[in-house]
Amino acid sequence: MNTLILKENKKYTFSDYFEMNNPTDEILSELGYSFSMSVIDLPESHDFDKSITKNLQETFYTVFPRIPLNSEMAKREFLIAPLLLELVKNSQVKINIEYKININDKLSGFLDYLLRNNQDLIVIEAKKKDIDNGFNQLAAELIALDHYETNDNIDIIYGAVTLGDIWKFGTLDRKKKHIIKNIHSHTIPEDTEQLFAILMGIIS
Repeated sequence: MNTLILKENKKYTFSDYFEMNNPTDEILSELGYSFSMSVIDLPESHDFDKSITKNLQETFYTVFPRIPLNSEMAKREFLIAPLLLELVKNSQVKINIEYKININDKLSGFLDYLLRNNQDLIVIEAKKKDIDNGFNQLAAELIALDHYETNDNIDIIYGAVTLGDIWKFGTLDRKKKHIIKNIHSHTIPEDTEQLFAILMGIIS
């Protein structure tokens, strides 16, 4: 008999899933969801002034050599926040920071960033430069948001885990209860325009 990963009568926060070294599919199966890894055809919107991403990219190239980005605060301030601020300025998205969700003993905690417009998008910063364990945490947060979201017209919930300079996307199919981790990653500063187009495409 397999030993359960999630113990009874124990409360788990989203950050606890980051510390789990079990395979993602085994963790998610205990939450009632399936998992796979493949190429995701992410939506893109290029309906924005290209000078936005050009200026962002130039800023990133300037910041990288001059500011040590070895702390979570530095990455949040100089890599993640500039992108999200431009999203707010160029769309109708609302961004909630440290958004609290409490579904049950297995799913509770704070979402780093919850972006809401016509579509939901969770963005989390991976701790310890570990994007794979960060995805385990993101998957748990996607499941929590699936339970929390009351809009039945939203079929897919999007998520992204980032190290600041590297972004990895995932999706949750609400009908199939299936989570996909994208094989591809996007890198800052090189992929600034495409990454911004994806973020715009998801939330709009």
